[in-house]
Amino acid sequence: MAGQLIKEWSAIQQFPSATQEKLVDLLGKLKNQNVNTLTILVMGKGGVGKSSTVNSVIGERVVTVSAFQSETPRPVMVSRSRSGFTLNIIDTPGLVEGGYVSDQVLDTIKSSLGRFLLNKTVDVLLYVDRLDAYRVDNMDKQIVKAISDSFGKEIWHKAVVVLTHAQLSPPDALTYEEFFSKRWESLLKCIRQGARINKNEAQQFAIPVALVENSGRCNKNEHDEKILQMGTPWIPNLIHTITDVTLNGKRGILVDQKLIEGPNANDRGKIYIPLILAFQFLFIIKPIQKMIKADVARENKPSWA
Repeated sequence: MAGQLIKEWSAIQQFPSATQEKLVDLLGKLKNQNVNTLTILVMGKGGVGKSSTVNSVIGERVVTVSAFQSETPRPVMVSRSRSGFTLNIIDTPGLVEGGYVSDQVLDTIKSSLGRFLLNKTVDVLLYVDRLDAYRVDNMDKQIVKAISDSFGKEIWHKAVVVLTHAQLSPPDALTYEEFFSKRWESLLKCIRQGARINKNEAQQFAIPVALVENSGRCNKNEHDEKILQMGTPWIPNLIHTITDVTLNGKRGILVDQKLIEGPNANDRGKIYIPLILAFQFLFIIKPIQKMIKADVARENKPSWA
């Protein structure tokens, strides 16, 4: 994190008083557990609201969001400090390019993490998608798989799923709770499949979800806090969920040279070498040896026999 500018988190004062009090309490809870630095990695497809969520949490426009550019061109780390506590949030480009998960984008993210956080940890992953996406497809599964392959399956121990565009009117005469339940159930199933989390492991990977509405049209309560249909002030709720995951007893993701570089190209496939050799011996070499012995036996057999 050398050279990274850490500004005072003065924008926290722009939140309504009720929100400020909740945020200060949650930061105090982390400091009481000797957590003085919290690093959050934000990942997902493009155009789902990653950058807008970062801006909402910080309380100011720290990442550019444009209607004509839905992508952060490269990873950006925003750092803010308050009363001895430092919050780092890393915004990243969308993982899909040209209809495929981009290995180049993933490599860029890991390389940037090396610059920002070498030998430090990512404490929480925010996996961002939209609540108003009405289906889950194979691309979602491929994204989850790519994240798991790059950072290890264990990253889902430290994950919060964030569903944006949460102020919506559900289709098909569903109630808000019914629609949310169906959407979350299908996405959670996709995450478990993509991360190869089996039924026996599901309870260990208790991935929480938080709803977000970054629009200026978001409803507010009597304390001027942004709320969702169920009346929950979503910014304190998101930070509360992040705090719970931070303190869940699971290890953060260490950003070391091994993570940055990925598997050594010379080591890839070595695990299969014994199996390949065994296959060659049983199904190629041994049959050939038998054929040679048979030929030799026929040649040595007397012609009058």
